Amino acid sequence: MAPTATAPDAHNSKTFDVILGKVPDDFNSLHEIPEEYAWTNLNENPSLDSDSVPIIDLNDPNASQLISHACRTWGVFQLINHGVPNNVVEDMESVAQSLFSLPAEQKLKVARGPGGISGYGPLLISAFWDKKLWSECFTILGSPLEHYAKLWPQGYTKNCSITEEYDKELGRLCSRLMWIMLASLGISKEDVKWSGPKGDNQEAHVLQLNSYPACPDPDRAMGLVAHTDSTLVTIVHQSKICGLQVFQEGTGWFTVPPVPGAMVVNVGDLMHILSNGSYVSVLHRVLVNQTQPRLSVVYTYGPPDNVPISPIPKLLSASHPALYPPVANWSEYIDTKTKLKGKALASLRLYEPLTN
Repeated sequence: MAPTATAPDAHNSKTFDVILGKVPDDFNSLHEIPEEYAWTNLNENPSLDSDSVPIIDLNDPNASQLISHACRTWGVFQLINHGVPNNVVEDMESVAQSLFSLPAEQKLKVARGPGGISGYGPLLISAFWDKKLWSECFTILGSPLEHYAKLWPQGYTKNCSITEEYDKELGRLCSRLMWIMLASLGISKEDVKWSGPKGDNQEAHVLQLNSYPACPDPDRAMGLVAHTDSTLVTIVHQSKICGLQVFQEGTGWFTVPPVPGAMVVNVGDLMHILSNGSYVSVLHRVLVNQTQPRLSVVYTYGPPDNVPISPIPKLLSASHPALYPPVANWSEYIDTKTKLKGKALASLRLYEPLTN
């Protein structure tokens, strides 16, 4: 059984908006774990140090087949030779490092307001749980210029250029990967109506910089709670420190070790729905450690917000009916997931897959 966490009471005063308006504690001042950061049942499934998560070279002639197989069996893979220049990735990580190294009072100048998405604060997912996460993040929706000008009054233009270049490169890569995944199912751009006649409609995306500070008692804290992504595709650049883990039913948690030059690619819930369950939406989490902070840069990629999402008709037949009803749009799905936590996909599912 997949691991779960205790969801907050719907009548608890910690509402979504209130928590999003809060800011992380100054982790450097905490020398022991406060109770609100203490999680239980972290070790109910074994953690396996393993290189089992596929590593795929995008230049491999068989890359499409390898990506399809990884999406069906793992829902995650590491991608090398992905086409994003190393200097663009390294510069983006340096921006993240610089941001999280700023004094707390400087970061608070760009703190999210109640109900906000952009800006500095706890990871957005923390709004859905009773316990706090040992992490902080900066979320970028649109241009970062206004926030960057407050963070770095003397040098924000360079950091804006770096972020915008990274954003452009990751958008290009996400689009390429999405069409590889769908083409492997026999789906063309003409089969996905919301993508436009050439498959070049502008999809929605969010860029998130995450920091996981060193923790005095890492066995009791959680950097990022176990969850699946509410996206089509998510691409993660992780720094050289381990922490990311993915879950396989019947086996346990597998560490995803940082591989030089690689990006981690997660299949999201909406890709699972589009593929009518063929592709796995990967359950993942982030652990913290006692001595070394960890950074990640996360690019979440989804459809235009105003389009319905449902299994692609070309994949359906009498023997393979739609496993999910249409979802009105990405925002509605996120609302459903907010209410049901990790059970959104299961609650929407109409049938169990038919076997031959």
